[in-house]
Amino acid sequence: MTVVATAGHVDHGKSSLVLALTGIDPDRWEEEKRRGMTIDLGFAHTRLPSGRVVSFIDVPGHIRFLRNMLAGVGSIDGTILVVDGKEGWMPQTEEHFQILKLLGIKRGVIALTKTDLIDPALEQLRRQEIRSKTSNSFLAEAPIVGVSVVDRRGLAELGSVLDELVGASSSQIDGNSRHRPRLWVDRSFSAKGAGTVVTGTLTFGALNVGDELVVARTKQRVRVREIQEHDSKVEEIAAGHRCALNLIGVAHDEILRGDALTRPEQWRYTSLFDASLTVVPTLRHRVTRRGSYAVYIGSGEFSAKVRIIGARELNAGQTGAVRVALQADIPILPGDRFILRESGRQETIGGGEVLDIAPKLRLSKAKPDRSISRVVREHKWITVEELEALTGQVSEPMVGNWLTTPELLDATRKDLAVRLVKTSEPLELARLKPNEQAVIATLPNVVVEMGFARVKDATSIVEHPYVALFLKSGVTPPDTKSLDRNIVRQLVQRGVLVDVDGTVFHIAALETARKKIVEMLAHNPGGFTVSQFRESLAITRKHAVPLLEALDRRAITKRDGDLRRAGARLNG
Repeated sequence: MTVVATAGHVDHGKSSLVLALTGIDPDRWEEEKRRGMTIDLGFAHTRLPSGRVVSFIDVPGHIRFLRNMLAGVGSIDGTILVVDGKEGWMPQTEEHFQILKLLGIKRGVIALTKTDLIDPALEQLRRQEIRSKTSNSFLAEAPIVGVSVVDRRGLAELGSVLDELVGASSSQIDGNSRHRPRLWVDRSFSAKGAGTVVTGTLTFGALNVGDELVVARTKQRVRVREIQEHDSKVEEIAAGHRCALNLIGVAHDEILRGDALTRPEQWRYTSLFDASLTVVPTLRHRVTRRGSYAVYIGSGEFSAKVRIIGARELNAGQTGAVRVALQADIPILPGDRFILRESGRQETIGGGEVLDIAPKLRLSKAKPDRSISRVVREHKWITVEELEALTGQVSEPMVGNWLTTPELLDATRKDLAVRLVKTSEPLELARLKPNEQAVIATLPNVVVEMGFARVKDATSIVEHPYVALFLKSGVTPPDTKSLDRNIVRQLVQRGVLVDVDGTVFHIAALETARKKIVEMLAHNPGGFTVSQFRESLAITRKHAVPLLEALDRRAITKRDGDLRRAGARLNG
């Protein structure tokens, strides 16, 4: 299915043309029917001669309702540019045409309406005018079909042209984002007996009945109770399709046009991004950081501040780079298109493509593009999961689940190798950065076990990582049940560890305990209890008792009933 939007000046016959093609009146509001003018988005669909289905979004042509037009063209595959045969190319025809170009629309057809009211000579003149206006654009070679909804001339031909357009269309879906749905809401209402219903075009991924989603603006969790496509219930909807979702967990007035629905935790929300910006060729003033701007992405309108990257200003027809700061976090990816308007002058400034949703460099050094290599280079170290969140692209990691530059990877390997050689003890992994932990595991002749890294084939058992583990644990040693008993036994035999009825301490722990006892006896020459010893070291009885027994055996202390007194070798 392809989603096609109308475009063109007010009263050029866009809604009448959609009605004639589909049998569905896209003007939904009483005010629209009373005024004879579209003021909001309208929706319709029809099955073409080939059996393909096309969905139409009918947009208002009046300049006062341009924001509604922008909400409708953010997720379309193609357009019908409508030009009145009597009036010809008009100001809003031009503005809509520029917007479509800035959004990167690739396909379309031009409908020359009301041809029953003009003679062949004027029709030929209009065709020449249209060709001149659309030269060097995506519509330069587009068919121009003369139509009339009064006598239905040209409608069959227009249907055939649309059939070809739909058949040739390619999905906007990025293959790497098929599992990450995003739906920009263009309508929200309450349906009797159903509750909250929203409509929109699914631009990525797929949705199923029962899926849990989150409203990006409010972070509310909702669940899809029902999906409808063209008034029929379906269990699943694929990317590129328009749909209606019946939602549980949110009131219809809590979710608005411009809100986005995504799966929880799948999208990186951002309020700051770098982008390209092409200024419309008809703009009569320069673009600077000054001004009050609005950015249109998807179906949303967002207040924004804009700073130009690498220049002080941009002029009509120029393309540059900008940093955009929004007042809200939204789920976007590089490649998303946007329109920029100046709120004060109420005019379209330009549009472009999102390049970076998490800029790392300050404005004076930023050189944004969509390349993966630039993102990796600026982040220095980045996981494949983080890279996908920032770019939508899935990449193979270089080491562990990390990506970096070849130069930085080589430097990190060399640094870790030097640290392993210089230190007399194994490196504790907990003291390394996560990316360093991944790198050290790949070094040749290095063994990683029990949270430590050491050089393979160490000449002495005393270099084993267990030694550092017990040394760090001090008077609260680890449980030996999870350790290699053979290695522990060898370390006990070497005198590095001390085994007291199954509780094993590093020899340094006994020295720590001896110093504490000296302090205690200085204040209590008559002796101390197990409880006092335990409290002084802030340990449990489980470790206090075997520590004292080890000290008793070494004549550091001697037991006298419930007390411990100074042993013969306390000060030795």
